[in-house]
Amino acid sequence: MTENLDSFYDYLIVGQGIAGTSLAWHLHNSGKKILLVNDSSLPSSSKVAAGIFNPLTGKKLVKTWLADDIFPYAQKFYSGLQEKLNSKILHQASIFRPFRSIEEQNSYLSRTSDPGISPYIKDPKLEVIPDHVHTPYGGMEVIQSGWVDLPVLLNGSKKYFSENNQYLESAFSADDLIFSEEHVIWKNITFDKVILCQGYFANDNKYFSWLPFTPVKGEILEVDIEKLSGSQIVNQGIFILPVSGSTCRVGATYSWDNLNWNVTENARLELEEKFKPIVKVPYKITGQSAGIRPSSHDRRPMLGIHPDQPRLGIFNGLGTKGVTLAPFFANQFSEYLVQHKELSEAVNIKRYFSLYFR
Repeated sequence: MTENLDSFYDYLIVGQGIAGTSLAWHLHNSGKKILLVNDSSLPSSSKVAAGIFNPLTGKKLVKTWLADDIFPYAQKFYSGLQEKLNSKILHQASIFRPFRSIEEQNSYLSRTSDPGISPYIKDPKLEVIPDHVHTPYGGMEVIQSGWVDLPVLLNGSKKYFSENNQYLESAFSADDLIFSEEHVIWKNITFDKVILCQGYFANDNKYFSWLPFTPVKGEILEVDIEKLSGSQIVNQGIFILPVSGSTCRVGATYSWDNLNWNVTENARLELEEKFKPIVKVPYKITGQSAGIRPSSHDRRPMLGIHPDQPRLGIFNGLGTKGVTLAPFFANQFSEYLVQHKELSEAVNIKRYFSLYFR
């Protein structure tokens, strides 16, 4: 219902996943009047994502892109929201990486001398090995890591913006946007600009369908683990994330085919096959969920203004690292929109304008 809304807002933000929510908070905190519109009946990758932030990834222990900048910013952002929403959102937790072999042990330990890597690795003398994990070769503990409770964040933000007359539950079609030189009109409400934060559904938007999206389907399991010890996240090809009590989330799969929101038996079998050798205590699979990550061709976020519609922008392509990328680049996009600061070339959609004009 729009009758209770105001007649003018600075920004219409379409989509209330981690991208839209982060941008809404940054524009709101900069003093701008925003309207966040979302269709909760649509599936959302943010609702099912584990929300893990991990500074060192992959078999080669590679430092996450811009980790030294985006991790401190994300933690400051989520800590601030915890206070504002009076909810537990940010969970600091180390990540224990069991070694698969002596060779891997030697390889990883040699990497710890790298000054870019060492701040993210716990002193081996202080390491804590989780009791429920099979670790014949020992392991390494990654720090400055943890997870964000995305359902709590999204629901709390929705409640806040609803109470402040800045949230609308509604379906959205870009065909309903009416552009002029001075403003944009949608549902008889006037806006200065519209920013699309639609995740996977940006594929269906005629204004930005030319961008090289490469969405990836992922599935995770919910598992009850007996004698679960500690709150550490375990990572060895898959993650094991303790959520509450004996409940854990285990994931994730990666699939570029058959992109739908349905869970599959093949994914369950794949995850359990990787999970079994790691855990040495009884467990029970209690649930399964699927999402489609909004990734880009070059694995970098996509921010910017449409080449022919100066009042229409996009914030998308956060991929698997949305919880750390979203706050940092929401801040950058907000500063671009409000203060006219330049966007980083690495994320500006201008890098793809040749696809639009060809």
